[in-house]
Amino acid sequence: LCQPDMLNVHLVPHTHDDVGWLKTVDQYFYGDRNDIQHAGVQYILDSVVDQLLKNPDRRFIYVETAFFYRWWRQQSSSMQQTVKQLVNEGRLEFVNGGWCMSDEATTHYSAVIDQMTMGLRFLNETFGPCGRPRVAWHIDPFGHAREHASMFAQMGYDGFFFGRLDYQDRARRMMYREQELLWRASDSLTPPMADLFTGILPNGYNPPEGFCWDQSCDDAPIRDDPDLEDYNVDDVVKRFLAIAEGQVRNTYTNHIIMTMGSDFQYENANLWYKNLDKLIHYVNAQQANGIKVNVLYSTPSCYLQELHRTNLTWALKNDDFFPYADDAHDFWTGYFTSRPALKRYERISNSNLQVMCNQLEVLGGPVSRRGPFGVGDSKTMKEAMAVAQHHDAVSGTEKQHVANDYARRLANGWQHCQVLVSNSLAGLSGSTAERIYCDNLNISVCPLTESSKKFSVNVYNPLARPVTWPVRLPVNGTAYVVSDANGKSVDSQVSFCVSRGFAVNELVFQVQAPPLGYTTYSVSLLQNGPPPASTQHHTPTAIKNKVLNHMTFDPDTGLLSSLSNLETKQTIKLTQNFYWYNASDGNNVESIQPSGAYIFRPNSSTPFVISKTAKTESIQTPAVQEVRQWFSPWVSQVVRLYADSRALELEWTVGPVPIDDDLGKEVITRLDTSIQTAQYFYTDSNGREVLQRKTDFRPTWNLKQSEPIAGNYYPINSRAFIKDDDDQLTVVTDRSQGGGSINNGSLEIMLHRRLLYDDVRGVAEPLNETSGIFPKGLVVRGRLLLSLDRPASAADAHRPLAQEVVLQPLLTFTGGDLHPNTRLEFSGLQAALPPAVHLLTLSQWDKDSVLLRLEHQFQSWESKVNSQPVTVNLQKLFTTLDVLGVSELNLSANQWKDEMKRFSWTPESGTAHLHLSVPSLQHIRT
Repeated sequence: LCQPDMLNVHLVPHTHDDVGWLKTVDQYFYGDRNDIQHAGVQYILDSVVDQLLKNPDRRFIYVETAFFYRWWRQQSSSMQQTVKQLVNEGRLEFVNGGWCMSDEATTHYSAVIDQMTMGLRFLNETFGPCGRPRVAWHIDPFGHAREHASMFAQMGYDGFFFGRLDYQDRARRMMYREQELLWRASDSLTPPMADLFTGILPNGYNPPEGFCWDQSCDDAPIRDDPDLEDYNVDDVVKRFLAIAEGQVRNTYTNHIIMTMGSDFQYENANLWYKNLDKLIHYVNAQQANGIKVNVLYSTPSCYLQELHRTNLTWALKNDDFFPYADDAHDFWTGYFTSRPALKRYERISNSNLQVMCNQLEVLGGPVSRRGPFGVGDSKTMKEAMAVAQHHDAVSGTEKQHVANDYARRLANGWQHCQVLVSNSLAGLSGSTAERIYCDNLNISVCPLTESSKKFSVNVYNPLARPVTWPVRLPVNGTAYVVSDANGKSVDSQVSFCVSRGFAVNELVFQVQAPPLGYTTYSVSLLQNGPPPASTQHHTPTAIKNKVLNHMTFDPDTGLLSSLSNLETKQTIKLTQNFYWYNASDGNNVESIQPSGAYIFRPNSSTPFVISKTAKTESIQTPAVQEVRQWFSPWVSQVVRLYADSRALELEWTVGPVPIDDDLGKEVITRLDTSIQTAQYFYTDSNGREVLQRKTDFRPTWNLKQSEPIAGNYYPINSRAFIKDDDDQLTVVTDRSQGGGSINNGSLEIMLHRRLLYDDVRGVAEPLNETSGIFPKGLVVRGRLLLSLDRPASAADAHRPLAQEVVLQPLLTFTGGDLHPNTRLEFSGLQAALPPAVHLLTLSQWDKDSVLLRLEHQFQSWESKVNSQPVTVNLQKLFTTLDVLGVSELNLSANQWKDEMKRFSWTPESGTAHLHLSVPSLQHIRT
């Protein structure tokens, strides 16, 4: 129990179990490959439960539901009852409770919500209210996003604890006693909806120095036999009181927290608990000598409750905790881009999860799960995506064999979901023809379209509004007839393409898909059609379309030179090129820190231009205009403009990055414009709200900049932009990447990294990706979408555009003629939703109910029209679902909304802190 007149030291026994990092998820759970790292999660849980039963005072917290779920399924019913009792008594407490502890920089908010929902649902259904976490716990992620805090608040958490923040920020917060604060995590939600109490753990997530008693530690145990020569109780107590005294100087209350555990600790929990029991006993025994220190087993929620009872005011924060640096030259901004191919695969998998496993399972009904193509399964994909959100997964900071395992799990999930999709579309269309999935269209490979004279394309649109989308298919014919669902001919074009398959040409046409539904296009080869569109080897002076885009190219360099919006009569100078930074190898006067999977550290602030000119070819047809640019043997790009597109597409291909000069390279593209940015630029937070950034500046503390490039990089999850009073240039990305605005009017985005040294942050491996297909280094392809708008209306364009890239249409193919009774078009909505409303989630919850999430996707200040409140009639929403009733849940769907109660906290209002008097330990001795 806490003592009101003493300093209460809350000891929190815990383990941090990465859901993959140096070993795969399976290897960590079973304790396999201990030659890489000694860690076995199943033994940790076995040992902890055993030790909790031996002393009713002991406590333990657990985080990663992905591991606990596995362990739980292997337990006997009697052991399950024992664990339930421990949970009910508060001795085993779940914190965070998601399937994993997600990364905060490179994850999209929709995927984070899904993985949190999965973990919390299991805890809810297994343990009831006592198993519901009250505290978010992100002790290891490398920087912290505002949107994560907002989501945690909307999920009902009372507080949030983490371990890592910039070393300069931590020093200031320690000085001003602001390691505990109130985070106002949204500028659109009315306080306190997105307010979250946030605590920064004093020792990260490790125990205080000298007090680690795991089998992996070297600290001496407590030797309490006074007859022994090495008796050390007095020394242990003295050192512990000194640490407590130092820690209390940085707080306003008579409560401090100490994390007792670390990575994969407590495999032999007896070591920890035996020494902790002694520590508590001998320190508390000093109370008889007048030392007012009370040490107790505790949990984060107990600690938080005591802070709440003090009724203090707390410093307020509105921005985020990026970028993170642990020393002057050690900025953890490289992982924003590390493993760009995996980051893209994760993003596509998220789209497929929403479409294949969620929406079509609901719209198709029971037949989607058991239909003509077998048993459909959504669980495999959901678990694979949930694991991929881990802070050493999509972040790109794992060993190569672990990255391969994440990709393998996602691929396996795709296969299970494709059965579900085939069943669902068979039920909706009335056709049981075999459906083909072309998963390699990004490299222009699809055996069906390459070899068939006639086939159909089913285009499913997961968005709740109609979508126009370009389809590009590898073919070997020279001309095709494309017809829509009504038999009307559609403009199409065949042009020469570079494919990794057998296709020599590419068929391009635009499709229009209904909201939350599909449409079907028929494609037939013309035997005597015209030859494919020819390429022009001179650089065009300009390309434009009929909507609003017009761009010019420099005839001498082949580079973009300007971009115009014909609708708003805007024109900006725009030059785009590719560069690389040489990665530091650690041999540097200022610091020995090299670039690696986590850390970005160029050895110069000036990047090397890959080429000052580009060799070009152009194709200009009614359907699409392209300028193909070659900058070097390992960097090329297609500048592409579709007939009715509002955005310019830059499709870049980078790799294999050369390392013959024994230097690692960080490859960027940079957009230099005439926009007057005055050091400001803007990035999104996990794909949702946008934050303002400023070069060499932090909103809540005075930055001493020591890395002018890496220290100005921020995560870009789906979009970034620069603007002045007249113009805004928005860049939409197809995956999470890092970027910054180093110079006025400039925006740079890192595309690829190939490094030759480990950055000494634990992964013990350089980020040097190769594969069987690319033994000389990985080749990565991606897209950037550019739009030029007036600042006042730019969000009306780039918000929907970003959603289209995140949730792109799903294409399935059928060879030959479809049955004449096939239903060629379908929409799951009675009418499209308003532009401000995004259908975030539609998934099967149980046999008779679905989980629906609708979100207002505009910030309060973004749009004069679309930032206003919107009303949606749920009774008139769907075409295939009967809405019999609606019950509102919190964001993570583990509490009824009207029953969600959270602690209220009071922010500072410019007045001095009202705080308890906690004198130093020297002054509380009698």
